[in-house]
Amino acid sequence: MAINPMEQFAVTPLTSHPVLTIAGHAIYFTNQALWMFIVVGVITLFMAVAVSKRSIVPTRMQSMAEISYEFVANMIGGAAGEDGLLFFPFIFTLFLFVLFSNFLGLLPGSFTVTSQIAVTLALALFVILIVIVTGFIKHGIGFLKLFVPKAPIPLLVLLVPIEFISFLTRPISLSVRLFANMLAGHTLLKVFASFVIGLGSAGLLLKPLAVAPFFLIVAITALELLVAGLQAYVFAILTCIYLNEALHLHDHH
Repeated sequence: MAINPMEQFAVTPLTSHPVLTIAGHAIYFTNQALWMFIVVGVITLFMAVAVSKRSIVPTRMQSMAEISYEFVANMIGGAAGEDGLLFFPFIFTLFLFVLFSNFLGLLPGSFTVTSQIAVTLALALFVILIVIVTGFIKHGIGFLKLFVPKAPIPLLVLLVPIEFISFLTRPISLSVRLFANMLAGHTLLKVFASFVIGLGSAGLLLKPLAVAPFFLIVAITALELLVAGLQAYVFAILTCIYLNEALHLHDHH
């Protein structure tokens, strides 16, 4: 186990030669890319196995797939209305990708894809791009009314720039929230694990003290499982809320 708790987040190339070169910058196949492929592969395998039999009496995996399907559908319907169900494939895929990335990142020796700001920011920017495109397709130039709240005209001079800046900061807040939670939790686990190893390899009098950080690791791991699911939900529900604004502007709450 590495002494430095931040080493687990290092992106390292797995190939000696770059896969391709873009504008003079070499692009390598990294551990981050590998684990993104693994996440997508696990999700694909899970869904394929879950729906392969389509039994009237569902198996455990089929039940899990149906529950996740209904959960996301209800979330979209509640947050964005029936119009939002048009985006069900996108939000369902986004939810599963973040969820499985978080969960697989807790496995020993794995790599947490969502602990990388580049990944979470790319997801957040894609979400905001879809929101903007959806807004302009449905409302045209009227989409800009999103930045004009219902308030007295004198206040609009102050509120419109605030609303616009708030909209521009959404991808930052959306990405940093997920990235920071994954980074902090995994770092904490690594720190307490080093305490267990350090105290366990110390003298006879200090060895019993290793029990305390060990139980803390168990408790934090349980908390991280909860956070992993919660952050996937938060990312998906905020996406629904942003799409709701693009679809209905200030008319649907």
